[in-house]
Amino acid sequence: MNKLTLTVLAGVVALAGCGKKPAPAEEAQPQKNAQQPQAEQSQVAEKRVSGIDLENMDPAVRAQDDFYLHVNGGWLKTHEIPPEKTAIGSFYDLRDKADEDVKALIEEAAAKQQLEPGSDEQKVADMYRSWMDTDRLNALGLKPIEGDLQAIGQLAGVADVARWMGEQQAQGGPTALQFYVGVDAKDSGHYAAHVWQGGLGLPDRDYYLADTPRKKELREQYRQHIARMFQLAGLPEPEKSAQQIMDLETAIARLHWTRVQSRDSEKRYNKFTLDALKAQAPDFDWDAWLQGLGVQNLPAIIVNQPDFVQGFGKLLKETPMASIHSWLRWQLLNDAANALSEEIDNANFEFYGKVLSGQQAQKPRWKRGVRVVNHTLGEIIGKLYVARHFKPEAKARMRALVENLRKAYGESIDELEWMSAETKEKAKAKLAAFTPKIGYPDRWKDYSALEIRADDLIGNLRRAAQVEHQQDVEKIGQEIRTWEWGMTPQTVNAYYSPTRNEIVFPAAILQPPFFNMEADDAVNYGGIGAVIGHEMGHGFDDQGSRYDGEGNLQNWWTEQDLQEFKQRTARLVEQYNGYYPFPDVHVNGELTLGENIGDLAGVTIALKAYRMALNGKEAPVIDGLTGMQRFFMGFGQIWRNKKREETLRNGLTTDPHSPGHFRANGPLSNVPEFYETFDVKPGDKMYIPPEERVKIW
Repeated sequence: MNKLTLTVLAGVVALAGCGKKPAPAEEAQPQKNAQQPQAEQSQVAEKRVSGIDLENMDPAVRAQDDFYLHVNGGWLKTHEIPPEKTAIGSFYDLRDKADEDVKALIEEAAAKQQLEPGSDEQKVADMYRSWMDTDRLNALGLKPIEGDLQAIGQLAGVADVARWMGEQQAQGGPTALQFYVGVDAKDSGHYAAHVWQGGLGLPDRDYYLADTPRKKELREQYRQHIARMFQLAGLPEPEKSAQQIMDLETAIARLHWTRVQSRDSEKRYNKFTLDALKAQAPDFDWDAWLQGLGVQNLPAIIVNQPDFVQGFGKLLKETPMASIHSWLRWQLLNDAANALSEEIDNANFEFYGKVLSGQQAQKPRWKRGVRVVNHTLGEIIGKLYVARHFKPEAKARMRALVENLRKAYGESIDELEWMSAETKEKAKAKLAAFTPKIGYPDRWKDYSALEIRADDLIGNLRRAAQVEHQQDVEKIGQEIRTWEWGMTPQTVNAYYSPTRNEIVFPAAILQPPFFNMEADDAVNYGGIGAVIGHEMGHGFDDQGSRYDGEGNLQNWWTEQDLQEFKQRTARLVEQYNGYYPFPDVHVNGELTLGENIGDLAGVTIALKAYRMALNGKEAPVIDGLTGMQRFFMGFGQIWRNKKREETLRNGLTTDPHSPGHFRANGPLSNVPEFYETFDVKPGDKMYIPPEERVKIW
């Protein structure tokens, strides 16, 4: 069962697509800590390794023509994607390592025979056992969801449907109106209820509406897949039901905002009292829906896409109940498929894995089980993971790096020629208010209310979702819990939250090639330094820059400065629109704008911080590479990846991140020091004339 990633919908901006709260915020360290890398480098630089994977390079490709291939081309030639994967690379290698580490922790618990009922170990062990017991799942077949499938047929009108949708979401099921609790963007000290558009079985509205041969073929394959799943489940009229579902989901897709539209923080903030919402969208039974969710006394709700909720209520009212029944059965079956029998699970994989993503074989069941345990009991595992795999000295060194990056960002703001003193002052105030969180929470999530049983996989998933839903509901109108995290420590990623103005770096990303405790400063500033700068950059990207230092959605720019900023971001959109991963499709510069600003800010500020850390001294030459070369190569190698064509094409439609190739080359083409370091000149493919290069921060 797939639970909505609430933190993403609430505006959290992650470093990498995944890809989905608790510790007192890390306080900014005294300035003396920010100087630690300077002293450290002068004392032990000769003992450090370069951190550059020389064997991964392709010397046949000139750095001046394609820096990404120059740094990673050897690896791309010699590494093939295994059948059970859709992508490989730096992020994926670390995620595999984290999975292996978590697997060992889970198996230690699962190997114990006498576990105290209700203990953390019992919950971890039995959650994993319930997933791995395929004999039981095969014997059960559809029994875990049979009652719900039958109940759908008893829904007699739109009020029943609305109540059902609320009840399903409260236990982790899918729904067209996705309810979540997050920070109120215009009252950032408190939580509020929100709703987001949903209801589709394909990844995006474009899959239903685009007129390309690939999308047309996928639509037909999806329709056939629905019919096949209905047949396996013994549901009536598979072909007819599949067409009803396609027709209804296509109508829902037409109501969806595009991903570019849904990036707009201002347009998404639409706060209604319940009476006002009923007047805005009168065709939907809001009382029944809220009753199903268990939030009848909701004072207000923030609607991200008001056109959608208005149109969906009308669509629901006009759609025959037989079609709605088919669609609801499909939502239920599709969502539960990987937690049912192997026959259903494998059929689900045939479409979503093979057809949609190009994956040739299922991931090993243990690996999928690790993901399930991480999803349902993430901070129990996180506590064990940190104790075994995270070194305190890594946290101390990261704190120093963060403060060096903060100092560099502040100086960069001071040096901006296009920004007024008034806006600079407010930008620096926001920068000073950034809260860094490193490694793991200081206060862990409470799982005491959750019951986990070794013989009830679907029940475990639903109870986990219900406990989380209830905990979220209790937050509505309450003060923000600043100690909560939106990622577990074992997650290989990082994020920025504009409404909390915090940058978060889980323990699992603090490893090579991002962060190498044995390496010289250059590669670490090019790697994790650029990641830190990237997350700081989200505070000043085209959306993050709309929030003030307290996390409130309000304008703090002068009109002239805002126009100057928009001119620069428009040029970045144009640059990335010119990148073609395939001859027939280019990167969507508008969809990826926030991440592209983050990447450009990240490498720019990290470079400034690295030069500050040198303190006027010459960097050592290691492995025949200068400090500046190692810095840029460190940046290039963190984006190393290889994806199946289907997966890459999907990402070009749905992922706000550019492909790794352009996450490396795009920013560097705008950095003057890159030109100096690698002697990039007119005629070289990486060359952009100085007057056309984009400098924002």
